[in-house]
Amino acid sequence: MTRLSQALFVSLAIAASAAVAQDYPSKPLRAIVPFAPGGVVDTVARQVASKMSESMGQQVVVDNRAGASGSIGTALAAKAPRDGYTILFAFDTHAVNPHIYKNLAFDTLKDFEPVSLVVKIPLAIAAAANVPASNLRELVALAKANPGKYSYASVGAGSSGHLAAEQLKLLSGIELVHVPYKGGGPAVADLLGGQIPFAFLAAGVVTQHIRSGKLKGLALTSAQRSAALPNVPTTAEEGFPQFDSGAWVGVVVPAGTPAAVVARLNTEVVKAARDPAVSGKLSDQTMVVVASTPAQLDEFIRAEHDKWGRLIREAKLNLGE
Repeated sequence: MTRLSQALFVSLAIAASAAVAQDYPSKPLRAIVPFAPGGVVDTVARQVASKMSESMGQQVVVDNRAGASGSIGTALAAKAPRDGYTILFAFDTHAVNPHIYKNLAFDTLKDFEPVSLVVKIPLAIAAAANVPASNLRELVALAKANPGKYSYASVGAGSSGHLAAEQLKLLSGIELVHVPYKGGGPAVADLLGGQIPFAFLAAGVVTQHIRSGKLKGLALTSAQRSAALPNVPTTAEEGFPQFDSGAWVGVVVPAGTPAAVVARLNTEVVKAARDPAVSGKLSDQTMVVVASTPAQLDEFIRAEHDKWGRLIREAKLNLGE
């Protein structure tokens, strides 16, 4: 192909992308949430989608497709038309699943275009109200006195909560049994009901229950105490400064979505996340609004993918539970 024909091809592609964007959106959008209703990803998605609907003049309909640490819904999004009418609210497992599942129906790094990193969220180590532990040190002491007796919930193998618990086990020498759930909502329901004693979850999903006293907040993985949960100590305060875990939610679309559409979606997601009503609600649930560029999300996902891959290999963690 000559330079002239290459230039012509690029010009035509840009013109086609711009033409698509001018008419976009002309119908409702589908926002896939790869976890069950009631969890932190669902909460973020519904807040952001609602504002996007108002701004874009088309409904952004949330579609929960839970299972396999988010990979079922993610596979569905990867196969969707590349037209900007299907978006995925990805969780931290998005970057870790390739290290866990050998036969994923998608490539995390190649099959998606990044749109925006919406929020970062510290993890909360929470306990049922009837558990005889009020902080992380007491959890460790309790587990050491009762090896293998206590279990904990996460939103799936390879989730930030699961990896945090594995870190704690390595650092403290305790034994805890992992019980993976299909989302934060079901995990919290069992925690509130006393069916499971501990949970390692994105803090936003347990904040109100810790405030009300229905659950105990043992520690947060944030560098400093959260204004939303000022009485909950950090993991560093509890003697574990090595913790390097945290949750996040970002928006991605199928690879090949027109660049102009991705740019429009980024504008809309950022505007929605930074809306005072939305950001206020998210902050009140310990979430930190980021609202990044596509390039920043791409760099972040690749860094998370590499970081957790190293941890899994070096610690020889068996995460395929």
